[in-house]
Amino acid sequence: MDRPLQGGQSSRRCCAYSTLKSWLPILSWLPKYKVRYLQMDLLAGLTVGLTTVPQALAYAEVAGLPVQYGLYSAFMGGFIYTLLGTSKDVTLGPTAIMSLLCFSVVGGQPHRAVLLSLLCGVIQAGMALLRLGFLLDFISYPVIKGFTCAAAVTIGFGQVKNILGIRDVPHQFFLEVYYTFHKIPEARVGDVVLGLVCLALLIALMFIKSHPGSDHGSSVYSRFARKLVWAVATMRNALVVVAATLVAFSWDAFGHHVFTITGHTTQGLPPFSPPPTSDTMSNGTVVSFREIVEDFGGGLAVIPLMGLLESIAIAKAFASQNSYRIDANQELLAIGVTNIMGSFVSAYPVTGSFGRTAVNSQTGVCTPAGGIVTSVIVLLSLAFLMPAFYYIPKASLAAVIICAVAPMVDYRVVMKMWKIRRLDLLPFGVTFLLSFWEVQYGIISGVAVSGALLLYAMARPKMKVSDHGVLVIELSSGLSFPAVEHLSHIIHTQALQTCPPRSVVLDCHHVSIIDYTVISELTDLLRQFKLRKVKLMFSGLQPAVLKVLLAADLQGFRYTDSVEEALQTESASLFGD
Repeated sequence: MDRPLQGGQSSRRCCAYSTLKSWLPILSWLPKYKVRYLQMDLLAGLTVGLTTVPQALAYAEVAGLPVQYGLYSAFMGGFIYTLLGTSKDVTLGPTAIMSLLCFSVVGGQPHRAVLLSLLCGVIQAGMALLRLGFLLDFISYPVIKGFTCAAAVTIGFGQVKNILGIRDVPHQFFLEVYYTFHKIPEARVGDVVLGLVCLALLIALMFIKSHPGSDHGSSVYSRFARKLVWAVATMRNALVVVAATLVAFSWDAFGHHVFTITGHTTQGLPPFSPPPTSDTMSNGTVVSFREIVEDFGGGLAVIPLMGLLESIAIAKAFASQNSYRIDANQELLAIGVTNIMGSFVSAYPVTGSFGRTAVNSQTGVCTPAGGIVTSVIVLLSLAFLMPAFYYIPKASLAAVIICAVAPMVDYRVVMKMWKIRRLDLLPFGVTFLLSFWEVQYGIISGVAVSGALLLYAMARPKMKVSDHGVLVIELSSGLSFPAVEHLSHIIHTQALQTCPPRSVVLDCHHVSIIDYTVISELTDLLRQFKLRKVKLMFSGLQPAVLKVLLAADLQGFRYTDSVEEALQTESASLFGD
């Protein structure tokens, strides 16, 4: 009696452990962890950390927040994703796109940015628990490309004012363009020279990294030199920002204030506390939680979805490249929990970073544990290096941002859409243009246009009509309730309203599902055919559809296995009186 009980307990334990592993993927790879993995994870984490710090500082500028908020947002993802993530390569943290979206919703108000992180995380984690990841499938590729191209232009041009060293430029894109050109005579020579030098160095190092040359036939020294150059090019952001900071510090030490610098930053780690659920205006007015959420508006839908979309697309790309699989719903949970926990350390919404994930993968990371090393570097920077950030020139951070977003402007995608399906240029164009007005309006409008095109294709499916003595209508796609009126119109105009009326064979071999609205319309059509003493016959029905039609008990319902069978049957026996 004891053995079956023990077997049952063992089975339950295995089932429970398997369920726990599905929620905590770290349990799958941690027992197999090796010393070799530790070496590679340390190297990758260090490299990504040196990339993350300057980017985080720069992206906080895009979000309109003090630079320390970029670092506050950059460390929680490494810890959470190690526990919950299913990709060894993905790094979570602030990105250019999420920073722009955050600014468009909260307008550079830190308290609201932190609360937005909490709400986004709750929505994302809720979607993961309810398995709602399929909703991301309704954001089409043209919408994504339209948004990312517009975001790159908006972000990149938004940094021109920092390269020029001009101030008091509005953030609204069209006004920003006008005032940037209008204030060019006010440009500071020091900022312009430093910004252009930083841009030139970053572009040169990007070129070196993308054209490393061949290792074939080279010496050990040459290979070492090539690896050293690759490492320098990979950490180009940190090196350029450090060099620019030293230049700014040197000039400032001699009393020459020729650069616009970051200025005072809050030193030390952020306090661990719940995000504020209300806000106080400068005039003392208290804004309630409900009013803040109402102010967020459509941003509460757009930001969580775009964050999920960006991160999962990155995870899938690198999983395919490195031959492993990810769990999309688990990725949703990891991002959601990261944003929830990040809100307790004053972070704004984060997602996966393509650039830093690429660095992580190329450096040879073996497990998600590399993210812990990256997070520790960010924490050390917060604890000890914040006073040094005082002297970081804004022009150098602007150069980092411009070089980061420039590859996002993909003009070749327009030519591809033109060649493949020109109609896709409509949601692309709507998203691209409206995103310059308001980012979330651009995305929502693009999704609406894509949805309208999708619904139109469902409501007006292509139908091939041929005459074989009787009318044969081939449905080239499925038949659902939006399309039934179109089908009815074709049958009426080409068969029932002709003189004399004609019989019809419906070729349904593409139809895999049928609903009540379709059944109702078919009932009426069969009645109309019977009144005119002609026949409506179905062919090529799939078993599931045939089962539904038989269960509906349609009067006058007839079917054959194929169109040929219907046509080969004598018309007198099938279609006569």
